[in-house]
Amino acid sequence: MKIKTPSKKKTVPRRGRVLPDDACPACGTTMVEKRRTLRLPVNGEEISVPSVAHLACPKCGEVVLRHRDSRRLGEDAAAIYRKKHGLLSAEEIRALRERLDLTQADLARLLRLGANTVSRWESGRNVQTGAMDILLRLIRDLPGSVEYLRSHAA
Repeated sequence: MKIKTPSKKKTVPRRGRVLPDDACPACGTTMVEKRRTLRLPVNGEEISVPSVAHLACPKCGEVVLRHRDSRRLGEDAAAIYRKKHGLLSAEEIRALRERLDLTQADLARLLRLGANTVSRWESGRNVQTGAMDILLRLIRDLPGSVEYLRSHAA
């Protein structure tokens, strides 16, 4: 199954015809909105996400995700992965950071991460590794751990 995200521009197939926005990019047939389970890789593991909204071609079976549906698919896949592996949720990471009175940039520096990594975790766009999850739990559960990291994360 090939998943495409449509652009707002009209597509021009090889024959030179301009297709409407709701036309299948493969065959030109008008696509219909459907829901079904789609799979997406998260941290190298295929995650099944039920009831994903998408456009499907009734003629050739092509599947196209609109931007909002693609974003939702990623967020839902990340949440399912976190729950399956017992990782802290995006909300739990945000609450931990706020309880420690840290900005996203502060927490990223303490963990020696890229500047936007914590933001991606908290928005559900990315999932922390198991090792980072353990470190977040240590920060949450062990008094003095933030001070220790501050003195060692240069």
